[in-house]
Amino acid sequence: MSCERKEKEMSERHILERALGESAVPVPVPVPSVRPRLPRHWKEFVCGGGAAFCNILISYPLNKLIFRQMMHGVETQFAFHQLRKEGLPFLYRGMLPPLMQRSLSMSLMFGVYDECLQPLLESKVNPYVAKTCAGFIAGCFEATLMPFERVQTLLIHPKYHKKFKNTADAATHIAKHYGIKEFYRGLMPILLRNGPTNALFFIIRDEVKDRLPKQERALYQGLQNFLAGATIGALLSTLYYPLNVIKIAMQCQLGGPHRTVRYQFNYILHMRGSKFANFYHGALLNISRAFLSWGIINASYEVFRKLLYS
Repeated sequence: MSCERKEKEMSERHILERALGESAVPVPVPVPSVRPRLPRHWKEFVCGGGAAFCNILISYPLNKLIFRQMMHGVETQFAFHQLRKEGLPFLYRGMLPPLMQRSLSMSLMFGVYDECLQPLLESKVNPYVAKTCAGFIAGCFEATLMPFERVQTLLIHPKYHKKFKNTADAATHIAKHYGIKEFYRGLMPILLRNGPTNALFFIIRDEVKDRLPKQERALYQGLQNFLAGATIGALLSTLYYPLNVIKIAMQCQLGGPHRTVRYQFNYILHMRGSKFANFYHGALLNISRAFLSWGIINASYEVFRKLLYS
């Protein structure tokens, strides 16, 4: 009797489950719609490159005047007299390499920085550590473009005015007679400069941006962005000015041994009367140049960013 009762209960349960299964209405499970997400990081590359392009077109003559002071350790009036004597055709000589180099360099600076920063922030890394790491990586990527800077230095130097006709001629001569290594003469001071300045620029810029009052009018926004970028750029450029002097001294040489930063520092110090202050010949003009350049870069960057992200 017990076996028959169990079979009857199982049969009734089976019939009941089957009936419920047939009458049940399937409940649709909501599936979140996955919209294709377009990459947005390329916009940072465009913003940085466009900002640098605007800057070079405006500030190149001032950069050339500062270069002469760095190279010869002379006063502003003497360097200005040199450029004036050479004439207008030579004033914009050598502009193509920095135009290409700075546009690509700023594109890498902003683009690579953003590419490195976002994954670090998503991994809950401390924001200051993340910005420092991203800035150093972006600076190293920028250094790959130093052949443009190398060729520009030779074209600006009066010693090579008759030796090289243009950018292509100088680059071909270096590659043919000295090899690829010659394009990277002065790499170490560039690495020592790029990494720390990039990290400090982004950290300070974000801090300033968070603390400044929000402006509604576009004119006031542009002025605020210009002043913020100009002040930070002038400060950092002055702080690392001696590294630029060492870099230019290295790159003015064509051929011969590749000197270390320490050797070049001691050599310049000896040649300038063993006074460290003499490393800062041209620093006042450099402050003006950096103030103008970084002001234009930061303001232009924000304009491009607003256009691309809106």
